[in-house]
Amino acid sequence: MEKDNIAVGLDIGTTKIVAMIGKRNEYGKLEILGVGKSKSLGVARGVVNNITQTIQSIQQAVQEAEADSGYKINDVVVGIAGQHIRSIQHSDYISRHNPEEVIGDADIDLLINQVHKLAMLPGEEIIHVLPQEFKIDGQTEIKEPIGMYGGRLESSFHVVVGQASSIRNVGRCIKSSGLDLSGLTLEPLASADAVLSQEEKEAGVALIDIGGGTTDLAIFKDGIIRHTAVVPFGGNVITEDIKEGCSIIEKQAELLKVKFGSAWPGENKDNEIVSIPGLRGREPKEISLKNLSKVIHARVVEIIEQVFAEIKAYGHEDPRKKLIAGIVLTGGGSQLKHIKQLVEYITGMDTRIGYPNEHLAGNSDEEISSPLYATAVGLVMNSLRNNTRSATPIGEVREPEPVKQPEVTVQATATAQVQEMEEVSVENENKEKSSDDSTERKVKKSFFDKYIDRIKEFLDNAE
Repeated sequence: MEKDNIAVGLDIGTTKIVAMIGKRNEYGKLEILGVGKSKSLGVARGVVNNITQTIQSIQQAVQEAEADSGYKINDVVVGIAGQHIRSIQHSDYISRHNPEEVIGDADIDLLINQVHKLAMLPGEEIIHVLPQEFKIDGQTEIKEPIGMYGGRLESSFHVVVGQASSIRNVGRCIKSSGLDLSGLTLEPLASADAVLSQEEKEAGVALIDIGGGTTDLAIFKDGIIRHTAVVPFGGNVITEDIKEGCSIIEKQAELLKVKFGSAWPGENKDNEIVSIPGLRGREPKEISLKNLSKVIHARVVEIIEQVFAEIKAYGHEDPRKKLIAGIVLTGGGSQLKHIKQLVEYITGMDTRIGYPNEHLAGNSDEEISSPLYATAVGLVMNSLRNNTRSATPIGEVREPEPVKQPEVTVQATATAQVQEMEEVSVENENKEKSSDDSTERKVKKSFFDKYIDRIKEFLDNAE
């Protein structure tokens, strides 16, 4: 009997860490088996700044997910975000030795490996190389070049770059928590997987994920990722403003924001007042809801305008690049009252709140289909694509994975590179030399091996 493909996603956010275990049900939908959530200590603006606290938070979330599901977590796909992330557009080409042969996976891998050799700023590392459109011998707008003839294969790429030290710190936390890292994915890409439909990606859509420490943006057009950005502001800055503006403690500021906050000051009457208990016997404070909304409004406008500047940088005004499906808001910050109306007002674009229920099984817990869990759901979906068995029922001994050579397609390369690198390197340790080891397979392995070995070697030396 074939065993279920159990996937695990770990969302290391600024305010919370979520471990989520899921599998595909018979209808192809995602069935969530268990969720663990812990307060995120040691992460600021999406970047780990205290290893010990982060490890404790990860372990707490993982234990909760294991208790909830009855599965033991072995490895995880992790989301990467933070203010150090940037993206660049790059074009590259290869000249093929034999134009009489059809283009295959090996040619695309060769092209992608070439992009990975790009010179980066000191301390930076490439996280994703996402092919956009291909060009064969001058013929443009080819989405799927495999199977075609041609001598010169060219492509434009969306390259996502991050700081090597930040990525390694995340790897260190995972390893010290007793888990294996099976893949890294950019968080806005994971959120996009969870909340966007294929039609929206075709029509053109901007996904804005408002988290605690950062606001992530991913823009799609013609079904292809066109632009990604991370703005280093999120819901925590709003809470900070309320705390300063109303002279109250952070816990009260967060409660005020969630319960009474609104991004649209005109909604509150002047006489609407909330009374907040004073500290240790001090007089209670009276806060006008209108003033509270003004504080929130000012900061939300600033965040949205920064994101809108990124949308303009992509070229939204160009008729060919127009985002017909408008904006989708997700993440915890999207639950703020009237934020949808404010975003529509500032950008003039259609807006909806994105819930990750599109791919979830019908009997899913209501809490899981909240925008808060969009990234975690996307990471589980990402992990499912790798066909890894990331968790085993408690009490069952984990069997060694069957030795197989993964097939790397364009899509797989685009969305799950690091995972494949991990898979290939594990296989290589116990792989016998097969007689039909063609050049194509060597090309496929070369880059993935080097990259994951580099991360592993770095982590081992650091111990």
